[in-house]
Amino acid sequence: MIQMLALVGALTFDHSYAVYASVLRAQVRPTGVNYAALKADRAGLDEAIAALNSSAAGAEATWSRDERLAFWINAYNMLTLRAIIDHYPIQSRWLTLAPRNSIRQIDGVWTSLKWQVAGRLVTLDDIEHRVVRPLFREPRIHFALNCASKSCPALALQPYLADRLGTQLDAAARAYLGTAEGARLTDTTLAVSSLFKWYGEDFVAEYASRIPATRPAHERAILGILAEYGPAAIADQARLGGGRIRFLDYNWSLNDQP
Repeated sequence: MIQMLALVGALTFDHSYAVYASVLRAQVRPTGVNYAALKADRAGLDEAIAALNSSAAGAEATWSRDERLAFWINAYNMLTLRAIIDHYPIQSRWLTLAPRNSIRQIDGVWTSLKWQVAGRLVTLDDIEHRVVRPLFREPRIHFALNCASKSCPALALQPYLADRLGTQLDAAARAYLGTAEGARLTDTTLAVSSLFKWYGEDFVAEYASRIPATRPAHERAILGILAEYGPAAIADQARLGGGRIRFLDYNWSLNDQP
């Protein structure tokens, strides 16, 4: 019975994410998401999310690595959109350190809100920290997972697809490191996103060895990713292996773009 469900799911799941793609075309721009319009016309997003379980249950484990990774990245981003529109406009608490129009105002958004995905009940933290990071060990996912905030890498304008996943992740890295939220160079100081403070260790295995071993591994990893994907001036400074690294403040304001 389980094998039959897996076969049905493998045959019926749409790995082109056509419905989700139509949602992105309609409501997402490079500068943000039109959450008001998405909430008013949410049928496409709800359909795409339903398919994450109805068509993928029992089948996801049988797919290729890139099919599975694309699936979980898209699932995370779809469910983040769902969490926002389920609470939009966000009603903030008065006594808060976070911006009042922030995903952080949604209680338990990463740890308590749960959805059925591929036959299991998961939170956003489950997807990121118990599926994507440990199973795939792909540091570029930090440029692809969207946290609905202004300092976060922009939500991609197309779904992630298995047959071009590497190219898409490369593009996401270059795009983010080319913004002032991703990386900045002042004299010899490299100011980088706090994503590298929180997840710097994820980059060590792949990127630390690209920089001469004259500083700690996590710093060399940051320099290595900047050398690979940063704009020319930042990449050149990173390749030198010196200079100060500091972390930018993270703007948690909602990436709302009416």
